[in-house]
Amino acid sequence: MRIVWALRSLLFVLWLVVTVVPWSLAAVVLSIFVRGPRLYWPTMAWLRVAVWGARVICGVRHRLHGIEYLPTAADGHAAVLLASKHQSTWETFALPGLMPHPLAFVFKRELLYIPFFGWAMGRLDMIHIDRSKRAAAWKQVAAQGKRLSAQGIWVIMFPEGTRIERGRQGSYQNGASRLAITCGVPIVPIAVTSAKCWPRKSFLLRPGTVDVSIGRPIATTGRRPDELMREVETWIEAEMRRLDPEAYPEGDRGALPARPDVVRGGA
Repeated sequence: MRIVWALRSLLFVLWLVVTVVPWSLAAVVLSIFVRGPRLYWPTMAWLRVAVWGARVICGVRHRLHGIEYLPTAADGHAAVLLASKHQSTWETFALPGLMPHPLAFVFKRELLYIPFFGWAMGRLDMIHIDRSKRAAAWKQVAAQGKRLSAQGIWVIMFPEGTRIERGRQGSYQNGASRLAITCGVPIVPIAVTSAKCWPRKSFLLRPGTVDVSIGRPIATTGRRPDELMREVETWIEAEMRRLDPEAYPEGDRGALPARPDVVRGGA
């Protein structure tokens, strides 16, 4: 079975390489003429192609829970900050296509050096930081976050900072809660069980279903970054144990009632 997974995963990687080169070059050329959403959506469409390839080639599907909690066009897609669990590359590919509004990732600037993919990302209005200069990095994140939030763009961060193995809980940092408070926007917790199908730091994909669960927006007015992040962490980790109970020790699951949310499938 692992041989089959390996062959399908190799085909998927080839699919990524073959599609990202022309798509990225087209995005760079397009960026000469347009910016903002008119550049964002055509560029991010490649991520939909990548997720489609994962589904068709490797059998990686998804279920989306709680989409009704996100701001809608009726309220102008009001700005929020998305704080997501991070287990694999899958959610970085999938979340822009699943969200109904442009996203701005906060990411390390080294990603801009990746040929083709990084070049296209560098043309989008996102927040790339130099992690070796922590004080300057925060000032940049705060300034850019305020500017983007004022434009109604949704900023997205991974509070654990890096990909975490299935069944593990990383150290939740206060950067996301601090930025949400600074920008005066609600923070939306997101649980993602992507490591079931796409393990951390691996391109050996296995068929299955990734659950993406969106929580209710949490108000940030009058909150402290540490206690706000603890609330985000509590919701995400409880939801991870509800969605993927076999990944966690039985005594670590707690009371996990089912949530009666709208669920959408596909990829």
